Amino acid sequence: MKKILALVLTAIMMLSVLPLASAESATAWEPFAENVSITIPVYDRGQAGVPNVEDNYWTKWIQENFGDKYNITVNFVAIPRTDVMTKYSMLAAADDLPTVLMEYDYPKVSQWAADGYLTTFNMDDFAAVAPTYYNRMVENNQLSFTQLNGETFLVAALRPYYDTAYTFQTFVRMDWLRQVGYDYVPVKTSEWNEAMQKIKDAGIAEHPAGGVMVTGVGSDQNYAWRTWPLDEKEWAMYGDYNIPSLSWEPNKNLLKNENYKYNAGLLNPEYYLTGTEDEKTNFINGEYYQYAAYISSSMDWLNAFYEANPDAELAIAPVGGEIDEASGTNPGYRTDNPFGMMVGFSKDATEDQLKAAWMYMEWLTQDENLFTFQWGIEGENFNYDENGLPVAISDYDGEYKQGFSNNKDYWCITIEARQAGTIEDMIKNNLPHDLPQDFTDEIVKWYNDKVQVKDAGWAIDNAKWGVTMEAEAEYQTVLTNLYKEYRDKLTMCAPEEFDALYDQFAQEYLDAGYQEVIDERAEAYEAGYSTHMLNTEATEVELAK
Repeated sequence: MKKILALVLTAIMMLSVLPLASAESATAWEPFAENVSITIPVYDRGQAGVPNVEDNYWTKWIQENFGDKYNITVNFVAIPRTDVMTKYSMLAAADDLPTVLMEYDYPKVSQWAADGYLTTFNMDDFAAVAPTYYNRMVENNQLSFTQLNGETFLVAALRPYYDTAYTFQTFVRMDWLRQVGYDYVPVKTSEWNEAMQKIKDAGIAEHPAGGVMVTGVGSDQNYAWRTWPLDEKEWAMYGDYNIPSLSWEPNKNLLKNENYKYNAGLLNPEYYLTGTEDEKTNFINGEYYQYAAYISSSMDWLNAFYEANPDAELAIAPVGGEIDEASGTNPGYRTDNPFGMMVGFSKDATEDQLKAAWMYMEWLTQDENLFTFQWGIEGENFNYDENGLPVAISDYDGEYKQGFSNNKDYWCITIEARQAGTIEDMIKNNLPHDLPQDFTDEIVKWYNDKVQVKDAGWAIDNAKWGVTMEAEAEYQTVLTNLYKEYRDKLTMCAPEEFDALYDQFAQEYLDAGYQEVIDERAEAYEAGYSTHMLNTEATEVELAK
């Protein structure tokens, strides 16, 4: 039987035979007779101004309100956000894997399963301990993502608005655009390049297009450069962004545009030495046209920007809702996964540690606990508005200071975003309101436009697999490192050398393991181990101006 169908049927059968346990079981837990110690990963994003991720008010709050009650010691281990896989492999080599292993990207957790880091478990047992968490997976059709090779390895956190996510935004210099004759933000690639040239020629910024070093995983997402309608097998073979798709035509077209920007002097010629913190600094210092970041009620970099540029005007870059014949781009974009964190559990975890971790996840999923963790202390981190909705105090810097993005890297184990009120309410309350500009209306429009683009068929998810992908696990590190080298050479070569050099590097990339990766994906797709792409017939979409 086709495996992906089998997974879905399994989920349906589980729904029919398992009792939908009540969250009341959480209040019936008994403390462990002997102390149980668990370790939970938390991203260390290397950002200044946030508390120590392993030890702060909120880690103590968890211990006091959850751990002490059930005789559980809750530890946290920092995972560098830009080097997740290396950190986990080091922990595994030292026999020190955390009780919980979690990541957003399916290929990473699949690799952990292939490498033997994860234990299998009985979903009935999880449902008995964590009924709220389990029932939510059932309601959101997520159970089909919890198995690999027919065994249960994972549980799935919730991701609200996964296909129209609004929390990551690109801020651009509207004042620069006005100086060179624009009263709107260009969307089309060809027009964007033209605007950057005008800004450069006017002497406003030497290299306005900026640039930042390529880090490998997640780099060069080529969704807007793909040819429609998409061939589903091609989508399955090349579509994943964890291993960049050098040798695929959309990636060639993307890199050719980077080569154009570099040779036109629009890119910082030292972009390959520029890290993410340097990129932020360059934007604040008036050297870069744009900077993209997650929005939250406290955005220190925006405060720093307005302090350095008190007369500046920023805008939110619109959704790319137009086909650009001149550059070959389209409105296609990558959706987030239909789940938040994929959560697995260490091969070394004892039964008690598994239960304690599941208890923690269930406890955190309860409304009252999650609300406090997400919003903080009333009168300190937030206040209620006239509609009874929480509004964060953006400049709070006291004892109860939260971690990155309102403690997101802790509560992401259960949900990916704060929810309170309508989408308009959530956007408003996830922004600082003590700045010279209020971006609420722009981001609401951005969200509504993105809904239109999604409804028109341009939202693209990546294939998910019902088996572990051994070639991906074997070659990912080699290929991502090789891609960084080739990518920089292709960006900086002379335009007349680009095509031949691309063909050379593409073949070397295939020979280094990428051919095995795409062959493995094709075989899994043909065997029915893949999810399917829903939107293959997208044409043109027009957005309200």
